[in-house]
Amino acid sequence: MNLQLRDKVALVTGGSKGIGLGIVRELIAEGAKVANVNRSEVEGRQLERDYAAEGQDCFFIQGDLTDLSACKNAVEQTVGKFGRIDILINNAGVNDGVGLEDGPEAFLLSLQRNLIHYYALVHYALDELKKSQGTIINIGSKVCETGQGGTSGYAASKGAINGLTREWAVDLAPHNIRVNTVLPAETWTPLYEKCLAEMPDPEQAKAEIERLIPLGQRFTTIEELAAMVVFLASPMSSHTTGQIIVVDGGYTHLDRKCTFPSDVQGFGGAGV
Repeated sequence: MNLQLRDKVALVTGGSKGIGLGIVRELIAEGAKVANVNRSEVEGRQLERDYAAEGQDCFFIQGDLTDLSACKNAVEQTVGKFGRIDILINNAGVNDGVGLEDGPEAFLLSLQRNLIHYYALVHYALDELKKSQGTIINIGSKVCETGQGGTSGYAASKGAINGLTREWAVDLAPHNIRVNTVLPAETWTPLYEKCLAEMPDPEQAKAEIERLIPLGQRFTTIEELAAMVVFLASPMSSHTTGQIIVVDGGYTHLDRKCTFPSDVQGFGGAGV
């Protein structure tokens, strides 16, 4: 499908690996020009070189987005390189396990890692997005819907991102700027694979998680998540804004009884 993204300019945070890398690849496959903001240089520079060798743009911008000046610099460098911003994808963040016991200072740091730069980048990119009548996609997490335990900072950040998505959609509708959020759940990334590898029986742990995913009893792939993000970034979703879209094979919201291979699947027909 032609998503009408050729020569559009996308600013993506955390685009060097995992879900962010999947989004970058899908954008470039659709003909977009990408600015990728990341703290680590090695992966970002290599990605830039790889795409340059193919005649495609994946401009790397080094920056720690907990520093507000890095957020402003990312916008300025993107505009300096490409002359515009059509798409802003807020993806960078980390489930840092800052819980109730860790205290207010640690909680504030978690918000800086996972929330504040979302606001800052939209703020600094706003004039360009108004010019282009662009679109914003935020990457959230199912944790804001379900809780997880032991990760107050991350859960608060992801819940706030949902609220900001609706708020910005209202604020920016008069400028024809669309704002949506995509929530991953159990997505098979290198980081997830690494975490499971530390379990006593990685294969059993993976199978137990997959059993809880109703659609296909498998992890969501990075490509499936990226496809939704890029669709929302495109004119093909031109009347979609303020939406929180979960790409998770039904993991977050469907009744858990549908994941058990027993007669409990037939229970609940009365709608209780």
